[in-house]
Amino acid sequence: MSVPADIGAQGPVLGPDSAGYEDEVAAHQLGFGQRPDVVVGATGPGDVRAAVRLAAGRGLPLAVQSTGHGLPGDRTGGVLVTTARMRGVEVDPGSRIARIRAGTPWGDVIRAAGLHGLAPLSGSTFGVGAIGYTLEGGIGLLARTYGFAADRVTAAEVVTADGELRHVTAGSDPGLFWALRGAGGNFGVVTSLDLELVRQPRIYGGGLYFAERYVPDALRSWLEWTAGVGEETTSSIGLVAFPDKPAVPAPVRGRYAAHIRIAHTGGPSDGAAAVAPLRSIGPYVLDTLTEMPYTASDSIYRDPPGPMAYYGTNVLLDGLDAATAGRIPELTGPGSGLNCIVQISHLGGALARRPAVPSAVGHRDARFLVRVLSRLAPGAGEAVAAAERARHERVYALFGDRVLGIAPNFLLGGPVTAGQLRACYDAADHERLTALKAVYDPGNLFRGYHPIPPAPAGAR
Repeated sequence: MSVPADIGAQGPVLGPDSAGYEDEVAAHQLGFGQRPDVVVGATGPGDVRAAVRLAAGRGLPLAVQSTGHGLPGDRTGGVLVTTARMRGVEVDPGSRIARIRAGTPWGDVIRAAGLHGLAPLSGSTFGVGAIGYTLEGGIGLLARTYGFAADRVTAAEVVTADGELRHVTAGSDPGLFWALRGAGGNFGVVTSLDLELVRQPRIYGGGLYFAERYVPDALRSWLEWTAGVGEETTSSIGLVAFPDKPAVPAPVRGRYAAHIRIAHTGGPSDGAAAVAPLRSIGPYVLDTLTEMPYTASDSIYRDPPGPMAYYGTNVLLDGLDAATAGRIPELTGPGSGLNCIVQISHLGGALARRPAVPSAVGHRDARFLVRVLSRLAPGAGEAVAAAERARHERVYALFGDRVLGIAPNFLLGGPVTAGQLRACYDAADHERLTALKAVYDPGNLFRGYHPIPPAPAGAR
């Protein structure tokens, strides 16, 4: 396909033979490439409208590469919109609303909100794109206290399949507003979001690290502890073979360990009391728990900031017993042959409550999220990801009928199956999403990170 000479965009419009193309399509994810026919480096809504008109006029699918960790669903051919130039956030401290542009990472939002003693419902890493994360639900550091990030969206600016820019609210477009909050970019290109912030200037947070011999004890004790902990505490446990790199804390560098992560929204004395039982598990090799400003919250997980190659899947569970959890290290730890990280997150609390304005976020009754993330070689590709998915499924088979579904935020990297996509939503909601897709995007122009097809004509 030839690159059009002028589509009316201010940003670059590039094809595979254009100078700068490789840099424009590069992403945080190194395991998989993307080769669109045309990439548009959008500088604002006008450029997005031009890209949508181009794709619609030529009958091509359109995907969006935000500043986050994922890759769009369709990665070969078509039109790709990159949003890194659309970066900015404005905070209204009176209304506690942040207006976030499409390419803004969480770090920008956190710092801007922190100037007013406010915080967004962000995730563990400052580098993740705020809008992509939010549109797919958003299970963040403060989730048990404040719920899903998607439920805090109050308005969205969206370029729809007709090339028009819409201001979407619960009052103006209730169906589209419901779908956007939980189903990602399947219904248009979101150029900005209005997001409600919370008054949480400081938290008590950090982690406890336990050496390999104490991993089973740490896992069992953490799981028992979650049964009685209050909504002020959001936590997870990571089972990690830490790389031997200078950025990794020395006590766990090059070793397999359990890392219990804590974010507590009460005061420091309450936080210390809440986590006291965890300190009695055994001799921990590192304790980073402390009171901190929310602007330092990326220190809790210590996720590596640079690009990397990985593939991740997950399941949502209605419960998890100690005996079943105890088998996870056997299948994923040293000697298992699965070069992976496992994270078990404690859900419930505010996540289980329905918001006043409904959203498409599914499986609110889940109590635990189990993630498996495989490290890959750069350029590993989709065949390797498919093999890793099969190995992940052997872990998830432990949970049997306790599996409720999947969290779309944590399907990362390679191909996503139709079954995985359906499992991201409650059955009735998935049916409604396909019907709304047929209304707002009947030609299936938009291929989000986890694409939902329009309902067949006879089913509408």
